[in-house]
Amino acid sequence: MQTETIQESAKLKQNFQFTLSRLGHEIRNPIALISSELQLMASSHPEVCRFEQWDDLMDNLDYIKELLNELSDFSHSGTVSLTPVNITEFLSTIIACEKHTLDYLGITLETHLEPISSPVLIDRIKMRQALLNLFRNACEAIAAPRGRITVRLTKADDCICISVADNGCGMTREQIQKIFTPFVTYKPSGTGLGLAVTKEIITAHHGSLTVDSAPGQGSVFRIFLK
Repeated sequence: MQTETIQESAKLKQNFQFTLSRLGHEIRNPIALISSELQLMASSHPEVCRFEQWDDLMDNLDYIKELLNELSDFSHSGTVSLTPVNITEFLSTIIACEKHTLDYLGITLETHLEPISSPVLIDRIKMRQALLNLFRNACEAIAAPRGRITVRLTKADDCICISVADNGCGMTREQIQKIFTPFVTYKPSGTGLGLAVTKEIITAHHGSLTVDSAPGQGSVFRIFLK
């Protein structure tokens, strides 16, 4: 009975992701046409760019494009192509790229990476996406000066742990329970898909993603991989 329930849940999840993929594809085409028409309009009649509503219109269009991109990410997040990777070098490269953004935002980055020589099987593109989602989530949680993000890589028993911690606003216990649910967001401009995508990617790697947080005390997200 339990096996049948798990299989039924997996089937429903697969159907849901397929529906999202089809829906995103159908919406993307008219949105692209609308964007092209607006660009032609602005080229032929530059005065429209000075209209009070023009910036709001373009902002909403950009938001729809971002939402469609995240829908696509979510619908494909369960498919991974695993290759052996030196996880310390892989994480160091991502951190080096992300540091420029954090420096610009005035956020201090601390790293504590344990050298791990044994290769880890990951999808480089999907895992990079998952980590960048955690970085972005941490940045958006930090609203005050003296912001800090700490990244750790450690080996624990038969797995490795990658943690991304921030000293931001933190979350309540009720928020933590819903944080990985698609379309649930506690941010004014959030889509509610970033952490859902991250969770799906880690699950597809046969890993786990946990979070510890409290209001006013920041959050720590931990990725566990075999």
